[in-house]
Amino acid sequence: MSFDTSAYLRRATGRAKSDVANKLVSMFLHDVSRRLCGSLELRVNDPRYAAAVAEAFGTNCCYCGLPLERDRAAVEHLDGMNRFRVGLHIPGNVILACTRCNREKRRDDSTPVLKLAQSGWESFLSHNADGCASACNSCGYWSSVWPGAADRVSRLNAARHRIAAFRENYLPYLELNAKARTVLGQEIDAIYRDCQQFATTRIKEAVEDVLRELIPAKPSGV
Repeated sequence: MSFDTSAYLRRATGRAKSDVANKLVSMFLHDVSRRLCGSLELRVNDPRYAAAVAEAFGTNCCYCGLPLERDRAAVEHLDGMNRFRVGLHIPGNVILACTRCNREKRRDDSTPVLKLAQSGWESFLSHNADGCASACNSCGYWSSVWPGAADRVSRLNAARHRIAAFRENYLPYLELNAKARTVLGQEIDAIYRDCQQFATTRIKEAVEDVLRELIPAKPSGV
């Protein structure tokens, strides 16, 4: 049997604390973005921005180019809203992707140091089976989307150029994001550490309190 059920369950259990900490970082970045939007000329929910996204990408995924549907579309942050990429919810960084590409890109977004590019979205579109280990999951994903090597390279390059051209229209916003990446780095690390600390102390204390109520004490002398 190739699938290791035990290992998968252990990995899922061990992710819980990190998932909570990462969610808190995302909430922090969303709140920073919301406050910044008050000083910006254009917001992500502005109809003008929606029209620009539709003009650039139509109703297709920004990465694979396949048609989007209501049950398979995701709001995509090109620079991920996490502690490694420090992306903001501002024009130029927010477009639409299919849920599968959105999910697959998380590997690059959650990598502390990228080797193929400087940003998560560029790295994701650089997995063309040239320069990665043979077991690279992202390269495997793109090979499943476009089996032909030449076609795959061409399409990945086209997607990369299409997104880069779109972002050129929002350079002031992206420059603000780059500045935020420098300013927010230490604060985000502190939030992440504090959340992890909370998960290992306060929750443990609460569990002990609850267990005293749920598990009857053994009679003395037993």
